[in-house]
Amino acid sequence: MNCSLSKNIWKPLISALKSNPSNLTELDFRWNRDLQDLGFPNLCGFLESPDYRLQTLKLKDCSLSEIICKALSSSKNHNLSSLTQLDLSGTNLQLTGFLHLCGFLESPDCRLQTLRLKNCSLSEISCEVLGSVLKNNPSRLTELDLSNNTIQDSGFLHLRGFLESPDCRLQTLRLWDCSLSEISCKVLGSGKNNTSRLAKLDLSGNKIQDSGFLHLLGFLESPDCRLQTLRLENCSLSEISCRIMGSALKNNPSRLTELNLSWNTIQDSGFLHLRGFLESPDCRLQTLRLWNCSLSKISCAALISTLNLNPSHLKKLDLRNNNLHSSDVQQLQDLVKSPNSKLQTLRWEGKALPFIN
Repeated sequence: MNCSLSKNIWKPLISALKSNPSNLTELDFRWNRDLQDLGFPNLCGFLESPDYRLQTLKLKDCSLSEIICKALSSSKNHNLSSLTQLDLSGTNLQLTGFLHLCGFLESPDCRLQTLRLKNCSLSEISCEVLGSVLKNNPSRLTELDLSNNTIQDSGFLHLRGFLESPDCRLQTLRLWDCSLSEISCKVLGSGKNNTSRLAKLDLSGNKIQDSGFLHLLGFLESPDCRLQTLRLENCSLSEISCRIMGSALKNNPSRLTELNLSWNTIQDSGFLHLRGFLESPDCRLQTLRLWNCSLSKISCAALISTLNLNPSHLKKLDLRNNNLHSSDVQQLQDLVKSPNSKLQTLRWEGKALPFIN
């Protein structure tokens, strides 16, 4: 990963692998932008060997193209059925490359559990194909990342059949900056979806607004909800969403360990609605991110009071880019420095205080 590799690495790499083939389970080429895909088909051909059981392949930001997908989907590459993690983020797949990839995904021998396709030039049409493939063969996939692709609501709706399938086992869904709106939230919040297994949901960078968050309420309030991480950074939310969220989480707080509401204008009035959740003895929150939320010393004082009342499990707190001064956060700084406090990291105005024992 990030070793300044180039296209010249393919030949010596394959030679080295031939000398010791049996133990290789992971290949990580991430962030080698000069790698290119000229030799990748030869590597895939070599990995057909029964001596290989490759499980993880990471090719994020390697200046690759649709050629890699064609190589993966080749009918000769039966031994790639052992692959459980595939990261092609930053690859210019286009529709033709994505169609090749779907040929790999729809194979009955496919064992893929993690699929990351962040920033791959995917569109609504790609989601239509993906939705069909996953609906027919959904049972093993536990993580899907489609972030930074302009799939829009029309694209996300094509994934509905997959999400509603009783065989869906998805635990992590990342849809950061996908041009989604409240329409997609309505689908996610629908009782028809089999999202009870979902542990991580990232909708950051989508203008879902308060009306969109309202559709997620049923999901958050469900006694079957297993959500541990909820990221809603820069989603055009206001104090209204905080009021809804505070009530939902207060009634069903026990599993959530990370909450990110950064870059939303929730203001002090919004934060105060979350106080009941934070004060609950069942609250298990470990990370709270409120970067650039138009907060003042009022929120800071409320947070200090809450932590003194219920030290809870909070370890990381991000209050950067709010209207706070050193005097406002002094007691929080003292908590970080205290060996008896669980708070380990406090960020405000770009500063970070590490845990001091």
